Amino acid sequence: MPSGRRSSRRPWAQAHPELDAERARGGRRSESAGDGEWTVQTVRSADKVYTCPGCRQDVTPGTTHVVAWATDDLLGAEAGLAGRRHWHSSCWAHRGRRR
Repeated sequence: MPSGRRSSRRPWAQAHPELDAERARGGRRSESAGDGEWTVQTVRSADKVYTCPGCRQDVTPGTTHVVAWATDDLLGAEAGLAGRRHWHSSCWAHRGRRR
């Protein structure tokens, strides 16, 4: 038998919030571009220093960045994953632009 108490989390008859699909997948998404098919994952922080292939500068610990790997690698998906690289988010977003 219902207690008659309503949830305080979401008012009665209010619409459900939109699902953030990227967050539900752990920040992982697929991207297609002129340079191929990619899996891109947002990383909130890391414990190591990585070199961004876009700008050749350090991606320092604690910096939000992306990890990207080719899903259409000629040697297969495992080779693409093994070749993953850590990019500054802005470098990844602008990688196709010419300087």
